[in-house]
Amino acid sequence: MGILENKARARVFYKYLSKVYDQINPFIWNEEMRAEALSLLEFPDDAMVLDVGCGTGFATEGLLEHVDEVYALDQSEHQLEKAYEKFGKRGPVHFHVGDAERLPFATNTFDVVWSSGSIEYWPDPVRTLREFRRVSKPGGQVLVVGPNYPDHTITQKLADAIMLFYDEYEADRMFKTAGFEDVKHMFQGPSYEPDVAITTVARAPEN
Repeated sequence: MGILENKARARVFYKYLSKVYDQINPFIWNEEMRAEALSLLEFPDDAMVLDVGCGTGFATEGLLEHVDEVYALDQSEHQLEKAYEKFGKRGPVHFHVGDAERLPFATNTFDVVWSSGSIEYWPDPVRTLREFRRVSKPGGQVLVVGPNYPDHTITQKLADAIMLFYDEYEADRMFKTAGFEDVKHMFQGPSYEPDVAITTVARAPEN
């Protein structure tokens, strides 16, 4: 387990990263990548949408291009403070401070559950994905963006020491173990590093 796959350490990490997050993020996860990931989703009329690990609200902005309101959750109060500056504490985004492993929402609530840049910090990804399935409506979609596993041995060892990196086979295993169906993967990245991210989209069972 990587050093940042610990909730307390991750909170401290984001306490400081939050100060520069919006300046750094576009070099790793940009608007074009966000739009490409959003194109994989279907948004029914009056869709209920959840953004888990919303951070400063970069993905939330993209989701609001498709729906009128978003429920957003993050464990970092420092990241959320930056999000409040963009959206306000009351408005189209309903913010919650919380843990992805114990979502404060009722079963069968959301048509879409989105999470980008969060899975790499989850101590138990399958447990969290099961929570995503619990709060998803039957047939609802879940999309998770995480860091793609490096190709080279040295960078693999470095990646493993820091946080969770995984390939499409591990993503497939995690989502199917968590009970999802129709699991699909797409590799994404900025022009200079095209495979930096792996985006997985899946559906909750219909019944």
